[in-house]
Amino acid sequence: MSANSADQASLLDVVLVKGSRTKIRYAAELLQDDGTRIAVRAPWSGDGVRDFGFVRFEPGDVFTEYYWRDRWYAVKEVRDAAGALKGWYCDVTRPATLSGTELIVEDLDLDLWRSADGTDVRRLDEDEFAESGLAETDPEAAAAAVAALDELEAFATVEGGLESLLV
Repeated sequence: MSANSADQASLLDVVLVKGSRTKIRYAAELLQDDGTRIAVRAPWSGDGVRDFGFVRFEPGDVFTEYYWRDRWYAVKEVRDAAGALKGWYCDVTRPATLSGTELIVEDLDLDLWRSADGTDVRRLDEDEFAESGLAETDPEAAAAAVAALDELEAFATVEGGLESLLV
């Protein structure tokens, strides 16, 4: 399905699953689906402000999110209410699936942040990933997740790297 034309604009529910439960569900505007990559846009859906220390997600922020059916990650471009780029938040996930109007994404705990100016690239939640037990229960998925984080970090440390995934 392609959502390039205005008459095909629609809403999806993004369903982020962690373990066997839904972590968060939110409505997003479908921007594009080329059969491999799905792009959506959504406002910050959290309650109030979430301050990570290195970035704050807050009401008014807009996330343009890119999911792949054949890659083990999602890349989320984060802008403030005025449109200024804050950076990219990347989730390591199993490949996304689209079922009707639900975009289902399984979070594998590993994340990566890259600031807008590229000076802050950080791997996140490696301790949560280790504690998840995925390496024992599904070693192939764990290896794919670690490889995905390494790939994201490589893109994030090269000027224009993450952006090249989004065009």
